[in-house]
Amino acid sequence: MMIALEDIARYIDPVALLIVIGGTFLVTIFRSPFKDIGAAFRAIAMVGKADPAADAAAARLCVSRIRELAEVRSLSCADRVETAQRFLLRAARTLSDARNAADFARWAEIEIEARRQRHQATIAVWRGIAEAAPAMGMIGTIIGLVQMFARMDDPGQLGPAMAIAMLTTLYGVLLSSGIAAPIAGRLESLSEAELSWQTSACRQLELLAREELDRAPPPAPVARPRLRTVP
Repeated sequence: MMIALEDIARYIDPVALLIVIGGTFLVTIFRSPFKDIGAAFRAIAMVGKADPAADAAAARLCVSRIRELAEVRSLSCADRVETAQRFLLRAARTLSDARNAADFARWAEIEIEARRQRHQATIAVWRGIAEAAPAMGMIGTIIGLVQMFARMDDPGQLGPAMAIAMLTTLYGVLLSSGIAAPIAGRLESLSEAELSWQTSACRQLELLAREELDRAPPPAPVARPRLRTVP
């Protein structure tokens, strides 16, 4: 057991970690706004627990309930449908207040585009980390090699310098290919699935709005003059 711990400890170097993680974090700060960085780290929680298939099924059920409610009453009661998805709640409220289908379609387009941009900003943060980490690892490797060549006259100092040179490369690859890139890929697939069912749900709700709100009222009956008979 002690031997295994010693073997693991050989792969841990605080200086190498500082160069790679600290340098990558600084590059990320310079490349992305703080709100996007915060959103990127909060999105980690969605990587494991998100279930796009269940969300899509819940959206179909919600739209079906709105359709049934519209048939019994009207779309003005759409906001009474209960759902755990906040996007559908906002869509139902907007639909109940919409004057026509164009109003709802305009809201849906703006809302979905805003969500797409937020998703892309979050994914870009992790893509940036995946790109910066190997570069920081290469910088650490160069630093370690410079220190090693500068201490060639002292063989006892070559080990720590060589450790920095090798471990920074290892940390950079692990942070990039083992953490940041998989998270970015997972978030991208989740974004595509989420935007897909949200777009589909909004299209169905827009059709309901066209059927009810854009339906032309029947023409009023034209009063015909009554003919008077001449005695």
